[in-house]
Amino acid sequence: MGNIPEIPVDSNGKTIPVIGFGTAEYPFGASETLRDSLLHAIKLGYRHFDSAALYQSEQPLGEAIDDALGLGLIKSRDELFITSKLWCSDAHYDCVLPAIQQTLKNLKLEYIDLYLVHWPVSVKPGEYELPVKKKDLLPIDIKSVWEAMEECQKLGLAKSIGVSNFSCKKLETLLATAQIPPAVNQVEINPLWQQKKLREFCENKGIRITAYSPLGAKGTLWGTNWVMECEVLKQIAEATGKTIAQVCVRWVYEQGVSVLVKSFNKDRMKENLGIFDWKLSPEDLEKISQIPQRKGFPGLEFISEEGPYKSLSELWDGEI
Repeated sequence: MGNIPEIPVDSNGKTIPVIGFGTAEYPFGASETLRDSLLHAIKLGYRHFDSAALYQSEQPLGEAIDDALGLGLIKSRDELFITSKLWCSDAHYDCVLPAIQQTLKNLKLEYIDLYLVHWPVSVKPGEYELPVKKKDLLPIDIKSVWEAMEECQKLGLAKSIGVSNFSCKKLETLLATAQIPPAVNQVEINPLWQQKKLREFCENKGIRITAYSPLGAKGTLWGTNWVMECEVLKQIAEATGKTIAQVCVRWVYEQGVSVLVKSFNKDRMKENLGIFDWKLSPEDLEKISQIPQRKGFPGLEFISEEGPYKSLSELWDGEI
């Protein structure tokens, strides 16, 4: 798969490229240029594409895959690793199978490589939106939702299944009843939110981590400019002759997890891949380990006095 190294994603020998390309634009709604950006990403060597029902990016991604096949940039769809996600409004036992079937229809694919439960949250069926309507928040029955996810894998619609934004405690709950353990937990990780406890927990349980917002996702609902304005990272970038973005992506890569980058700027798309021929020094790693920690996207949208999560502590089980 291009020049991007891969790491195992499950115990069956399946692998995931260590750098993936994110497709979420905010506000959601596929722009005219998304299809072209995705095609350009394939030209540059990206092979993992991260999509979701929420992002409205599945259709243009499917079109870009068609384009890439037609142009001979890839010989078969199997050269790509495609992730999509189950939105909260479909996080109900009866909605999961129809949701992945709609995702596959949007992508014009027979299977996806990885299907994730987007949040440990359910809302009333019907709407794909963030922020969600707080009056629509419902308790998630993770046991039955996961049973339906397992069915998707057994049917071959998803090669692997996993979760996103799950705390250690929520993973424990899921693992207690799961027949197929989650292959991946996709979570926010960057030098300002390093998630050491969660990474350790997942490693012990054989769950792979994919990091989103490695640069802090500035300009989105779930992002801040804290990472890009961090003095420690600025100093390391200057000293190494790299960009802050490259320092962040390299740092995440050195933690042994896969990472999603997202820029539709052609220069930055290329720059984000330039992390494999150099290393951060032990001194730099030590400096980064000392950065005060703060989570960029706490998920306040899912907190409500009337809802299942009345505080951030309940959503994250005291892990933020």
